[in-house]
Amino acid sequence: MMDFSERCARVRLLVLDVDGVLTDGRLLFDAEGRESKSFHVRDGHGIRLLQDCGIEVALITARYSQALAHRARDLGIQRVYQGSVDKIVAYTELLFATQREEEEVAYMGDDLIDLGILGRVGLATAPADAHPEVLVRAHWVAQRPGGMGAVRELSEEILRAQGHWGGIVARALGQV
Repeated sequence: MMDFSERCARVRLLVLDVDGVLTDGRLLFDAEGRESKSFHVRDGHGIRLLQDCGIEVALITARYSQALAHRARDLGIQRVYQGSVDKIVAYTELLFATQREEEEVAYMGDDLIDLGILGRVGLATAPADAHPEVLVRAHWVAQRPGGMGAVRELSEEILRAQGHWGGIVARALGQV
């Protein structure tokens, strides 16, 4: 059986749920019924770092949100599956489109709707505040809750396992 670091080293595609993973799971509506979401800047930076190192990031969510569409564009995430009540269908389409093997995929989910994908990927992960049924099935659980840096935490673990982290820090220090 592979350990966590070995699983991270194989990742070529990170797939994320949105509500409860990239957000704190709360739904905010204004008086006209328009939805807004809050995204953590560090999660976004973690996604960018992965992309810069050749790891693709995709989103699968059961809801549809214009705020998410804007955030995905901002981060350069091209594969976004919104309104995917049956996430396995979207996941299967994603695997076909990317030509990735399940062992090369990491997924972060937080609720029961995510269990199907979590059971198939090479690296199943969850934010700290995920549902207990998700937590017991994850290969790894972040210390941070959803929407508060859990994705960044996972991004750094993957980048370390793949040998990219030292170069990222060196560039940040102006040493490269």
